[in-house]
Amino acid sequence: MNLDSMQEIVAAAKREGKPFWEIILETDMKNRGVSRGNSLDKMAQAWHVMREASQVYTGERRSLSGLAGGQGKQMHDYASTTPIGGEFMAQVIAEALSMGESNACMRRVVAAPTAGACGVMPAVLIPLYWQENIPEEKMLEAMFTASGIGAVIAFRACISGAAGGCQAEIGSASAMAAGALVHLRKGTPEQMCHAVAMALKNLMGLVCDPVAGLVEVPCVKRNVIGAVNAIAAADMALAGIESRIPVDEVIDAMGEVGRRLPVEFRETALGGLAVTPTGRAVKERMASGGRKRRTLTIKDARWKLEKPEETDA
Repeated sequence: MNLDSMQEIVAAAKREGKPFWEIILETDMKNRGVSRGNSLDKMAQAWHVMREASQVYTGERRSLSGLAGGQGKQMHDYASTTPIGGEFMAQVIAEALSMGESNACMRRVVAAPTAGACGVMPAVLIPLYWQENIPEEKMLEAMFTASGIGAVIAFRACISGAAGGCQAEIGSASAMAAGALVHLRKGTPEQMCHAVAMALKNLMGLVCDPVAGLVEVPCVKRNVIGAVNAIAAADMALAGIESRIPVDEVIDAMGEVGRRLPVEFRETALGGLAVTPTGRAVKERMASGGRKRRTLTIKDARWKLEKPEETDA
């Protein structure tokens, strides 16, 4: 079936007596013309890469700009003390930072749904996987659940920061993670939809304003809020709290907000944190040393090469 409506997928699952994730798996089989085993193996590969990225993180690497790196390890160390939100939440935060940093440092990550939002899914799934000793097959079910949610968002709205702001990247990742968590806790399809809706609503309108045009500041730390938000949305849904606006309508609203965002707030580094005095200073520092840089003009919002500005000796 077409993955263009959460409510229609849930209805199809009920009609056929199958779980949500099974509908997504069968759709993948049909669309790619592969066997069930092949589809499962492909998802297992993504899950294993996600875990591997977490396991090889040491906190020693730094991004080329020096803006990202090491904070995941700081949080991992802090998790063993007395964090305010408890050890599990501290581990979630640490994982989100670690994976966001790994992307900034050009390490292998799983784009879920994008590289800039790669820390959200592993941040909520990996700590829970270890804490509750969840079977591998259940984790794959959660991954299929998340991928189905992401597919619907991509169809009805967008998952690109350049098209819809950070709400489209971190917001979508948070919604995907929230739905996956509800599945792992044996919630109903309706609860999953409410979790997805609440996760998206909580981050609706979030702008994309990368300092110096790099996926580092504030991108890495926004993975944290996406992960924490996913847990909150999942817990609310599992408690029986409902979104007053249906999930498909929320997704549509997110898409509309994204289209209405000024170009300055859609990954152009022309607004928000990117144009603060400190943000501008980072950009100038990155442009020094004779290196070429990429910039955007507000006038046409098209990438062009620009020579570094001359500075006084």
